[in-house]
Amino acid sequence: MSMENAWMMYRSMTRDASVKDKKISRDTVKRILGYAKPYKTLITFFLITLVFASLLSVAQPLLFRRIIDQGITPGNASLVTWTAIFIALLAIADAGLGVVSRYYSARIGEGLIFDLRNEVYDHVQSQSIAFFTRAQTGALISRLNNDVIGAQQAFTSTLGGVLGNMISLVIVLITMFILSWQITLASLILVPLFLLPARFMGRRLQSMTREQMSVNALMSNQMTERFNVAGALLVKLFGRPAEESQVFSDRAKVVRDSGIQIAMANRWFFTALTLVAALATAVTYGLGGNLVITGAISLGTLLALVGLLAQLYGPLTAISNVRVDVMTALVSFDRVFEVLDLKPLVVESPVAKKLPSGPLSVAFEHVDFTYPKASEVSLASLESIARMDSSGGEGPVLRDVSFEVAAGTLTALVGPSGAGKTTITALLSRLYDPVDGTIRIGGEDIRDVTFESLRDALGVVTQDSHMFHDTIGANLLYAKPDATKDQVEQACVDAQIWCMISSLPEGLDTVVGDRGYRLSGGEKQRIALARLLLKSPRVVILDEATAHLDSESERAVHQALDNALSGRTSVVIAHRLSTIRGAHQILVVVDGQIVQRGTHEQLLAEGGVYSDLYETQFTR
Repeated sequence: MSMENAWMMYRSMTRDASVKDKKISRDTVKRILGYAKPYKTLITFFLITLVFASLLSVAQPLLFRRIIDQGITPGNASLVTWTAIFIALLAIADAGLGVVSRYYSARIGEGLIFDLRNEVYDHVQSQSIAFFTRAQTGALISRLNNDVIGAQQAFTSTLGGVLGNMISLVIVLITMFILSWQITLASLILVPLFLLPARFMGRRLQSMTREQMSVNALMSNQMTERFNVAGALLVKLFGRPAEESQVFSDRAKVVRDSGIQIAMANRWFFTALTLVAALATAVTYGLGGNLVITGAISLGTLLALVGLLAQLYGPLTAISNVRVDVMTALVSFDRVFEVLDLKPLVVESPVAKKLPSGPLSVAFEHVDFTYPKASEVSLASLESIARMDSSGGEGPVLRDVSFEVAAGTLTALVGPSGAGKTTITALLSRLYDPVDGTIRIGGEDIRDVTFESLRDALGVVTQDSHMFHDTIGANLLYAKPDATKDQVEQACVDAQIWCMISSLPEGLDTVVGDRGYRLSGGEKQRIALARLLLKSPRVVILDEATAHLDSESERAVHQALDNALSGRTSVVIAHRLSTIRGAHQILVVVDGQIVQRGTHEQLLAEGGVYSDLYETQFTR
């Protein structure tokens, strides 16, 4: 029995048999076949190579039979020579078929991976921000890697394996029965002797492998969380490295012990395979030898049967588990489709139009908003800890919010934490859609404008602006890829960050590190402001954009913002009320409602929440 056949049996017997109980609908199968359409020609040629490969594998033992019975025994040297040459040519052809088969398999498999990965990636990118607040990043990556590869195997390993094994088994059995039905039946009687213990060992391996994978996932998750900058900083600040080390050690110990058990189980498994193969060979030689002595079969036939026997058990065992193999691949497809079938919460209208040119006004008209339920934006299988609750949060976040921001003016949002200020800016950016009411930019309902024109018109700087693990220049150019070097430099000058950048040895080519952790909070925030200035949007949204700046940097950046925001529509969230004294309009948000509106002087004279907030900040 060849190692390839042994490995084929091992893989088939040790796959998780629980998948065969899963239900895959006909629609799913049709959908899968739809992905095969672009590759139908390649699949056809792939299957043809499998048929020829199976025929060649049977031809070789028969040619060995011919050499012995018609060449060596009667002393026909010419026949021996030419048959040996023909066998060598068949071996070359078999090797060539293997290369061709692998080429078709790779073209089909890698092409399918490419198609699925792109489709899943694009679909995930289209999801609303609510999806990303719940989904576990590792689970998403697994769908793009493990499950997509598992789905690909449906068209390569599974398709090729199942059909190849069936073709081989039929051809081998027919040939063996023709050569000697007695030896063939004796060989098949040994099959249960192999299958029963192999299935028992396979179930044990499945259980041990699942346990090892589970602990491996916990260990990997611990490394992922602790090895990023924020996680490492938390561990160091709270001084718990010994406890972290112990937890990791305990998990690694389980993985180690499981690995030893699996290694020994594997050895027993392959020992059993070898033993059964040896027993089958012994039976064949014993029974066949006597048949040769009595003249029932020739010596060449006996040796041909021994050669064919090595090709019998692998396909036979694999076919006995064909449902597990097929369902393993189909379940991977099902998990990919689960992501693809999750509808984005925010979608572009099929008749969407571009925003009008020129300065843009902003208007909220009786807007109500409640955060969506988990079932609307996420999948339970993508959340390792979060519960798929049925509620939509703590009730309405915004209630009957109405206001207008004239083009070219600055409106400030103030109020206590959790009042709904950031939610207002998120709705304006169309990260979510309101439950009721309308939001207009430039007089157009934002649900009726294209995503591209909306993104081009808006510029946002949040309290904790994200930086990719890339250079400062790359992070800036993300806002405007076609910007010139002079434009990048001017944006940095206006954001009061150019002096710092130019003092670095690598300047704009300096790598900022994971999430920008190589930069101070103020430096990162000023780079984010430079990114916004480089984009030069018509509507600017600042969510505590100066929160991380010291007093000196804050004054410098505010001067830059005053110049940059001149003539642009601006919505600014500010906790430091001193920074928005010059706002054309200040909206005081409390419990999702606008309770006061006016200028700084008007609100101070009016009293109420704004006056209380102002006095609290400036009388401490």
